[in-house]
Amino acid sequence: MAESNEKRVAFVTGASRGIGRAIASRLAADGRHVVLASRSEGPLNELKTEIEQAGGSASVCAVDVGDGAALAAAIEGVFKEHGRLDILVNNAGITRDNLLLRMSDEEFDEVMNVNLRSAFVACRAAARPMMKGKFGRIVSIASTSGLVGNSGQANYAASKSALVGFSRTIARELGTKGITANVIAPGFIETDMTKDLPPQVTDHIKGLLAVRDLGKPEDIAAAVAYATSDEAGYLTGQVITVDGGMTMC
Repeated sequence: MAESNEKRVAFVTGASRGIGRAIASRLAADGRHVVLASRSEGPLNELKTEIEQAGGSASVCAVDVGDGAALAAAIEGVFKEHGRLDILVNNAGITRDNLLLRMSDEEFDEVMNVNLRSAFVACRAAARPMMKGKFGRIVSIASTSGLVGNSGQANYAASKSALVGFSRTIARELGTKGITANVIAPGFIETDMTKDLPPQVTDHIKGLLAVRDLGKPEDIAAAVAYATSDEAGYLTGQVITVDGGMTMC
């Protein structure tokens, strides 16, 4: 049995950069053994080293979440290695932006496969280990685009909106098994997706926010840390919007 047997074990997709990297680092700092999942093994090994140098525990899982069979096998492998799987964070996601009339079937299907279908596959694979352990915390990272829509993102917004209905459904199905399922919906966060925006666009966005600034990946990681904690057993089927007040009604 692996050394992490006494720790909560977390599986985080899209852990190589941005929000996923911050989530993985925070969960490791909070005492979880974190399985770092992404297609890019190099950045994962770098993050593993950083986590271990800080006193945490992590392992690397190079997997393409768009390959459902490989993803399911990876999660099953985590259970076989560690004897448990307590936390699943569905963070991996892509964009293929285009206006509706120009969007191809391939652009729509690719985004739905990576952003939505991978969450379905991962949750289905993780459910049995979590039921065996009588504990589970599932968090899927959506977006404010999935709540209010965004021009040029019919595919992305649809995938993120669908995560809400999906998560609420599995929250109902798995609640009596000690498993919760929630959604974190980030707003504009300082990541690779936003760093190349023109200054005038960034300034306009900041003007729409109550806090007048973009968020940081660590802001999302903090929300995930609570939603995946032992103390969050009564939080399920919820959408936690972390957007600096952008979508306030």
